[in-house]
Amino acid sequence: MTITTSHILRIAAFSDGDAGGNPAGVWIGESLPPADEMQRLAHAVGYSETAFAEPQGKGWRVRYFSPASEVPFCGHATIALGAALARRDGDGVYALALNDADITVEGRREGGRVAAALQSPPTWSRPAAPELVADALMLFGYHDADLDPRIPPGLAHAGANHLVLALASRDLLAAMRYDLEAGRALMAKHGLTTIVLAWVESAQRFHTRNPFAVGGVYEDPATGAGTAALAGYLRDLGWPHGGAIDVVQGEDMGMRSLLRAEIGPEPGGSIRVSGTARMLMKD
Repeated sequence: MTITTSHILRIAAFSDGDAGGNPAGVWIGESLPPADEMQRLAHAVGYSETAFAEPQGKGWRVRYFSPASEVPFCGHATIALGAALARRDGDGVYALALNDADITVEGRREGGRVAAALQSPPTWSRPAAPELVADALMLFGYHDADLDPRIPPGLAHAGANHLVLALASRDLLAAMRYDLEAGRALMAKHGLTTIVLAWVESAQRFHTRNPFAVGGVYEDPATGAGTAALAGYLRDLGWPHGGAIDVVQGEDMGMRSLLRAEIGPEPGGSIRVSGTARMLMKD
């Protein structure tokens, strides 16, 4: 059977009730299409990521494609996949085999929406290299004085690499601008999947924006992988997170999205990222 975009579900993950969230494509079938076909479909769908899943043992083999390239892990597409599996096969926890890690996603139907939660791949973090920080500040037109000294620039990983830059004000976050091609080059040079720009409203509540230029996307309205990486980094810093943080993302895009990250005490441990998902109409 020839696969077309009509076979791909459209689901907004980390929605704010019946609005907002980050749209993802989800394809579920008996065997994964060839990689070039998955790339073609992801580009045609046009969302920041599309997840492709086939049965494997008692779980699912999953690959993620942005419009421009394959990515090792995508949080919002995983939430969307969890919602699709819950709607198709019932509430439960589903094992997922990614390219580089084994994780789970849980889906639970709640009327027209689905509550979903993923367990991220293992996390790690380290201080960001001065060259990377300088390149990123130049990209966005920020300066050292624009950074929040409580959260130094860091390289954080939760299935993919993310640069974390904490900004000193909400206005600075709202003012984020950059050149897409320059951003793509920077992220490719430093092996980044996204850049997490964050503002601290309180110790347990953050506002974020996530440029995803390397995937051909200017900005994501909700980024589960970036949120997991941020949460792991906060744990490594000894931040007073109280076991969880809430993240508001996408407001500056008009796509307000809500994410929650639960943070265990074990260094390097998985982060549980949860939210709701809503079905979208096909194009």
